[in-house]
Amino acid sequence: MTTTKLIKHNIVDEIKAGIDCSSSTAILVSFMMVSGLELILPSLQRSLDKGTQIKILTGDYLYITQPDALSRLDELVGDIELRLWKSHGVSFHPKAYLFESDHEKQVIVGSSNLSKSALTTGVEWNVSIEQQGQADVFEEAEESFLQLFYADQTVPINRETIEQYRQRYETYHAKYPGFVDRWHSREAEALMFDETEPTIVRESSNNQEPIIIEPRPHQALALDALDNVIKEDYDKALIVMATGLGKTYLAAFFARQFNRVLFIAHREEILRQAKQSFDHVLPNKSSSLYNQEEKNNESDHIFASVFTLSRKNHLNRFNSSDFDLIVVDEFHHAAAKSYQGILQYFKREFLLGITATPDRLDGKDVYALCDNNVAFQMHFIEAIQHGYLTPFKYFGVYDETDYSSMTWLGNRYDQHELEAKQLQDAIAEKIFNAWEKHKQKRTISFCSSIRQAKYLEDYFVKKGVNAISLHSKTMGYSRQEAIKALKDQTIDIIFTVDLFNEGVDIPEVDTLLFVRPTESLTIYTQQVGRGLRLSTGKTHCHIIDLIGNYKNADVKMQLFDTERDRDSRSVKHVIPEVPTSCELHLDMQVVDLIKYLVRKRQPRKERLISSYHMLKTELGRRPTYLEIHRYGKEDAKQIKQEFKSYMGLLHHSGELTLEESDLYNRFKSLIEDVERTLMSKSYKMVVLKLMLDRGENQWHRPITASSIAYPFCKFLTDKDYRRKKDFSDKKTKKLLTFDEDKIVRLIEDMPFSKWNGSSKGIFTFDREQFAITVPLTEQEARNLYPFINDIVEYRLTSYFERGISKKTH
Repeated sequence: MTTTKLIKHNIVDEIKAGIDCSSSTAILVSFMMVSGLELILPSLQRSLDKGTQIKILTGDYLYITQPDALSRLDELVGDIELRLWKSHGVSFHPKAYLFESDHEKQVIVGSSNLSKSALTTGVEWNVSIEQQGQADVFEEAEESFLQLFYADQTVPINRETIEQYRQRYETYHAKYPGFVDRWHSREAEALMFDETEPTIVRESSNNQEPIIIEPRPHQALALDALDNVIKEDYDKALIVMATGLGKTYLAAFFARQFNRVLFIAHREEILRQAKQSFDHVLPNKSSSLYNQEEKNNESDHIFASVFTLSRKNHLNRFNSSDFDLIVVDEFHHAAAKSYQGILQYFKREFLLGITATPDRLDGKDVYALCDNNVAFQMHFIEAIQHGYLTPFKYFGVYDETDYSSMTWLGNRYDQHELEAKQLQDAIAEKIFNAWEKHKQKRTISFCSSIRQAKYLEDYFVKKGVNAISLHSKTMGYSRQEAIKALKDQTIDIIFTVDLFNEGVDIPEVDTLLFVRPTESLTIYTQQVGRGLRLSTGKTHCHIIDLIGNYKNADVKMQLFDTERDRDSRSVKHVIPEVPTSCELHLDMQVVDLIKYLVRKRQPRKERLISSYHMLKTELGRRPTYLEIHRYGKEDAKQIKQEFKSYMGLLHHSGELTLEESDLYNRFKSLIEDVERTLMSKSYKMVVLKLMLDRGENQWHRPITASSIAYPFCKFLTDKDYRRKKDFSDKKTKKLLTFDEDKIVRLIEDMPFSKWNGSSKGIFTFDREQFAITVPLTEQEARNLYPFINDIVEYRLTSYFERGISKKTH
């Protein structure tokens, strides 16, 4: 049953009623003001107190949203998640309120933002749709809301991001002083819709039986590696395999040893293809989708949309212990809160992440999301060398466009400025000539925008080429029809934006044309993978890449390098060394440009500080050292090299209080010794951990080997990976039965004596007690405790990580 009504005034009563009755609330408004927020704050807090899940997304468009309103929101306590849409000047006008209870679902869409007049006396039109039972409109609205909510251009609302927004807000209104007065007096009465959400283009699944249902050689190697990970007592691992190497089939083979499996992805195509792969490998197991259209939670194998499953009411349909194995495809997305809430909810035996691109879209390292336990990796360069993927011929064509004059918005160029440069016949002619010179039979071209894709389609058609543009607003061509036409060669080239990044396979494609700045190495890697699948009669994939002075133009070269694991590259050696079966052809202007960009790259010290502030902004607080290691953009090992310690970075960046800075200056030698002391084994950090375990008032006091013998032995033997790494040589194997005298002797001979000899008197051992010689009062010990504990936690965790193997076999 569906009830629809038009509400033209006092929408606040309807919204408060919806909040009060719902078990899940989602609010999407282009802006909010304190005057409007105060009308619903009590309802929001009451609802949170009874356990309601609330998500609120607002925007920074024209800096109408008041920082104080964000601060008031941030004070709410409960299961609430707040995010801010960073519009970068592009209009952001949605207004929607979604309420869900056990018996009813309600969507209110219209013109009312969160301001007093918009919610009460203003001229506003809103439509309320209430549905009982199956609620198609609500499901579609909530799915679209979550895609906006977790979009790359949103940030969490917390103290850090509010202060950053406040500064931008004040700067903007200082520049346009009358604007704020006009808006606040009218209270933003009439920002109406002027944009529509892009529709999702779906490709029908292919019901053809796959030929291969047993592991290929590289898959067998990966399965062996995963078995070793399990034997070593790790409960999570990452598989990094290039597009085209059968990651989903690998997951299906691995799933044979588990009873129930949850497979999570963010695209419908991926879910359907994964279900098909699992059904072929495990035909005796039941399987089903859990997404917007279908919600079966009883099967052995569940293939779930992250956008659907992340909603509390759907997550709660499962018991936390329902699944033995959880597989996350395209694992570089897994840092998003939508994924993290799911992963934290389930108590699984094992978590398997699979990806072709071990770099998150925001530039962060994804290895940390699996605790750096990388079971197996095969980069596409190595796959080419082994004959698993097609070799390439790369043509780097110089692009004269001056990108340096365009506005950089943090992760992309201003779209209007970019299009003004791109949509010119001279540029189109340059692209056409490069394509004509290097093309083969079937081409996919990756564009910056829908307008560019359409512009190039029209230009190529005028040149007599069978070309189409395919994107979210394409009319008359489905993606499936376009793919078939390209395969059949009834069209020569498809101009697209982002539709072919993930989840679509067209082995016959033999030419890739890049006519956009490379803003993300992750996306570029995915797009290159579209042309490397093996296909009958295909000897090489031609990659035609227009390269200008845009940001990260030099970084993309790493992708093609056979020696990409090198830590540093001189300007002399920035040109990739590709496999012998491949070819690399760069215009001389491109070579000069790449060398220039490498020379001007940001110094390491600045990169580390920038990475710290990015993570602090994301978390809303000072990150721990371990969080810097796991989630920071830069390698945490560089912190010790550049600043001597993590506390040194904080001091250098002005991130310590006056009291903390004084503490750092007085105990710098102790802090830096804990950071730099060599660890051929983990023993020193284990000793310091056990000292810290005594608490913040006692940790600095002397310790004896006999007092820590048992916990020392237990820590190193209760996990198989610790025992194998540090307690499995001829000497320590004899101690597994806990011979106290021998363990005491080991502690005295190794960590106690070694640290005594290397610390220049900071730590001493007199054959009785191991002690810190730096005098500490009890207050100083308490203040220093979290910083020392931070170092120990980081060093122990990073020491026992499996790391990233350079060789796969």
